[in-house]
Amino acid sequence: MYASTALVTGAAGGIGAEVTRLLAGRGTPVAAVDHSEERLTAFVAECTAAGLPVRGFPADVTDSKSVADLVAAVESEFGPVDRLVNAAGVLRLGPVLEFGDEDWAVTFAVNVTGVLNLCRAVVARMIPRGRGAIVTVSSNAAGTPRAEMAAYAASKAAATQFTKSLGLEVAGHGIRCNVVAPGSTDTPMLRSMWADEEAARRTLDGSPGLFRVGIPLRRIGRPSDVAHAVAFLLSDEAAQITLHDLTVDGGASLGV
Repeated sequence: MYASTALVTGAAGGIGAEVTRLLAGRGTPVAAVDHSEERLTAFVAECTAAGLPVRGFPADVTDSKSVADLVAAVESEFGPVDRLVNAAGVLRLGPVLEFGDEDWAVTFAVNVTGVLNLCRAVVARMIPRGRGAIVTVSSNAAGTPRAEMAAYAASKAAATQFTKSLGLEVAGHGIRCNVVAPGSTDTPMLRSMWADEEAARRTLDGSPGLFRVGIPLRRIGRPSDVAHAVAFLLSDEAAQITLHDLTVDGGASLGV
């Protein structure tokens, strides 16, 4: 049992995995949560082999009862959750007129309702302790329109405003709620959008026909770039920062 624990969703891959490694590497015990038990088991084995204090908790973030049971189990077996990172997310692409009802529902179930479920379960336990920090991994698409990404952009905008509104409600209890908004980051989610070897170059250059600006810093983001931003907002160094949206996209959204 530890005195303080971080809970990270979407922990078996991409940004969630990098956040987990970084926090655990700095000595914070991490409850790693993911929907895929197989991938989670492999990831946790990798972490424990490296001596990192990581324990896996398979869960479906879209199911409020499962999430409540998850948080209870984490606190019982691992310690109080003082840091929550909402990194679980899905991406379904397509023009609005061709977008399916199921794709829309799944996008919002994971990207929005999942954030609600985790925050609600964790904050209820943070309030009596009078402390806590929450970071939701959103996207620069939350504030910048993207062709064929309407559902994803809308869901991330919802998650962003939900997190800030929650932060306003719980600030008096010593709980901080912030958002990190990555741009194009080298993860399986990004690579699923790439159809050929020129895709990375097009991401850097932008696409005038789709009204998409490139990346001024001329590099695709790394998961570690996002993880360090998350870790900062969770840390005591950010003790006076809440309701903030930190964009990590190499300038792709032009600072808007």
